[in-house]
Amino acid sequence: MNVLLLSIGNLKDVRQHEIYTDLLREFRDRGHSVYAISTYERRVNKETEFKEEFGIKMLRVKIGNITKCGTLEKGISTVTLQSEFKKAIKKYLSDVVFDLVLYSTPPITLCSVVEYIKKRDGAHTYLMLKDIFPQNALDIGILAEGGVKGAIYKYFKAKEKKLYEISDSIGCMSPANVQYLLEHNPELDASKVGLCPNCIEVQDFVLNKEEINLMRDKYGIPKDKRVFVYGGNLGKPQNVPFIIECLKTQTENKKAYFLIVGDGAEYGTLEKFFKENKCDNMRLMKTMPKDDYDRMTAACDIGLIFLDYRFTIPNYPSRMLAYMQTALPVLACTDEATDIAQTVTDGGFGWWCPSNSPKVFSALVEKIIDEPLEEKKEKSFSVLKEQFDVSRAYELIMERYNRK
Repeated sequence: MNVLLLSIGNLKDVRQHEIYTDLLREFRDRGHSVYAISTYERRVNKETEFKEEFGIKMLRVKIGNITKCGTLEKGISTVTLQSEFKKAIKKYLSDVVFDLVLYSTPPITLCSVVEYIKKRDGAHTYLMLKDIFPQNALDIGILAEGGVKGAIYKYFKAKEKKLYEISDSIGCMSPANVQYLLEHNPELDASKVGLCPNCIEVQDFVLNKEEINLMRDKYGIPKDKRVFVYGGNLGKPQNVPFIIECLKTQTENKKAYFLIVGDGAEYGTLEKFFKENKCDNMRLMKTMPKDDYDRMTAACDIGLIFLDYRFTIPNYPSRMLAYMQTALPVLACTDEATDIAQTVTDGGFGWWCPSNSPKVFSALVEKIIDEPLEEKKEKSFSVLKEQFDVSRAYELIMERYNRK
């Protein structure tokens, strides 16, 4: 079977352990012929190329900048990338008939590419729904229902509806996502909507005590404190001002240490706080290579998740899996729409608090500091193996494909 994955990200190395590269290798290892289309943004100064890498055929398409750029540039590049994708497919993949096309949100503007391959090849089209856009942008004020932003919102809303319409199957990250999608899109055929959680190739990154001490020495992390780590994007969805208010409640905490690792549109806001408040129990670090980050995370005690309280759509951050792979318990500070709270609490490997009360966060931290963690660590890794192994995503996708 010929399988194609469409991605707006730059899949630099198919050997990397990430959601989409892990899924590509799973399909490859199950005997399928696997293709992937990803991007080269203009800033990297590379031309479109097509080559095989470790048994996976990679087509990287030169597009405009969609990250680390202004809103206007990002908007234009996002809208025009579908024409660049189709041009590259016609040039490099005109003789390949695809049986299955996988794609995710964001963005929703790939719908014309999906529709083109579906009509050309009769392919089964499978949407891995990772982002309910434009509603998420509306929730946190990036878009609006009126004015110029309202016109943009309506444009993307129409694109969203079209993408759902042309998708033969829609895999959602969690039960709350399934429920939300069907409630807010009553025209959808419920039979084509199901679960497809974020999944990875499970590896044991757990460190022993000696290795933990070595990593803490390497990165200057105290050995006598309970270490809370946040790793990932630092943008509007994480509500960085709330993160700062939470950190303010902990500046005098002698038993806890807070490590924030990441980058994004709001990194500068957080950096300013750290420069103005030179606290010896917290540190801000830029994004680092994934292998280094994984080992450093494994030397910490608790993984943090932050989501803006205004969200009405059930986000489900994949960074939770990185924590679970190092057997870290998880403290999720989120809105009430997401069901990630049920995952960590019902799974017995974490805690939840609403992301609109720094006082509640502070009280929970005080509780966690003195709580034994061994049982939660064991459950964190066991739930990862049971629910989020990449083989599960593969089987759920193939189950849908075989229904046709």
